[in-house]
Amino acid sequence: MEESTTATESVADLSNRYVEIRNEREAKREIFEEKDKVYSDQLAEIEAKLIDIMLAENTTSMSTEKYTVIKRVTKRYNPTNWDAVYRLVGKYGAYGLLHKRVHDTNMKDFLDQHPDEYPEGLNVDSRYAVTVKRKPSL
Repeated sequence: MEESTTATESVADLSNRYVEIRNEREAKREIFEEKDKVYSDQLAEIEAKLIDIMLAENTTSMSTEKYTVIKRVTKRYNPTNWDAVYRLVGKYGAYGLLHKRVHDTNMKDFLDQHPDEYPEGLNVDSRYAVTVKRKPSL
């Protein structure tokens, strides 16, 4: 297959730049994630100390000259029995308990198997993408 060219850049030039940028981006991401982990760990340590102080003082907020510190409870729910959750959601029509998102691969597979069951209001966003791979060394 012949390489297509435009007036200014060839596929070889574009793919070379693509891989260079992708590699540089990944290197920068790794550096950022290492630095961010340090900051995140420091913030978690300080937060734990603030919570300890507030628990010892039996208070939910404290003020300084510059800041107000508020202790709050956050909860995350992680079902181990999804069938029970689906029954609950169905029983009460509580669909707002679930994220409004469709699993792309599963929906594609479902529609492939049930082409007559295309739900009303389902939009499909199709886009072209490229994958640039290094050829194996011979």
